[in-house]
Amino acid sequence: MTVARRPRTDPGARHRPWPLCRRCCGLALDLGSVRTRAWISGRGAILDVPTVTFPGAGAHHPVQRGAIIDVPGTARMLDRLLGHRLPRLTRPLVVVTTPVLDGPVYRERARAAVRVLRPRAVLTVPSARAIALAAEADLARPLLVVDIGAHLTEVVLLSDGAVLDARRTALGTVDLADADADTDASAEIGEAVATMVTSMLRQDRTFLTADALSRGALLAGGGALRPDLTRRLIDRLRAPLRVVPAPHTGAVRGAARILRAAHGHPSAGGTPPPGFGPLPG
Repeated sequence: MTVARRPRTDPGARHRPWPLCRRCCGLALDLGSVRTRAWISGRGAILDVPTVTFPGAGAHHPVQRGAIIDVPGTARMLDRLLGHRLPRLTRPLVVVTTPVLDGPVYRERARAAVRVLRPRAVLTVPSARAIALAAEADLARPLLVVDIGAHLTEVVLLSDGAVLDARRTALGTVDLADADADTDASAEIGEAVATMVTSMLRQDRTFLTADALSRGALLAGGGALRPDLTRRLIDRLRAPLRVVPAPHTGAVRGAARILRAAHGHPSAGGTPPPGFGPLPG
């Protein structure tokens, strides 16, 4: 998990009860290609809206296939959706989920877009880890996470909560909806997941992937709501699957768990850890 933060003008604020402190508003954010989901501390509900902005006459999708392709558009969308929902005169602590394989580029673009909300700190967490936290999975043991989103499917191996291996394919639930009568999109996604898992098994000299698969892969994302796809995955993987409760909101709920625990962490205030400087104002 990487951190970018703003300096605090009131060091004593970190010792106040949270989230009662007005400066300690928090936001968990999952920027999907089709849906954006957000959890604001103290609201008790998840905001689930289309990932769309309106720069002119038509709609524009600033996030596509798991990549932020339009940072200003993403910022406008966040301001429109969340700016009026955050308490006034606050600088929220923000936790953003990120695709595992997009690395620094996605994280920097996400931070740049979130600046429109004037955060006091921004933390990023891999979506697979957030999903595992939402499912209350045992992170001390190897865990295989299959996340089937609208435009992207990721297979991630976690050990002690850290990413050991990951694969992805540009297929998702939108492809299921767009498939014509002659195309079995669920079979295509199932085959892609099986191919990724097979590749991980072949390259893993530690047998952690096999251990995780034998205990059952964790299935999340909108694809986990499709019984046809779930059955296809069980047949292709020849292994059990554990579906995350409310799988389409698993990532943002896991980010919210991190948010609840993050207020007292040194990365959320005080002196920045080595390698991280303050965000521009």
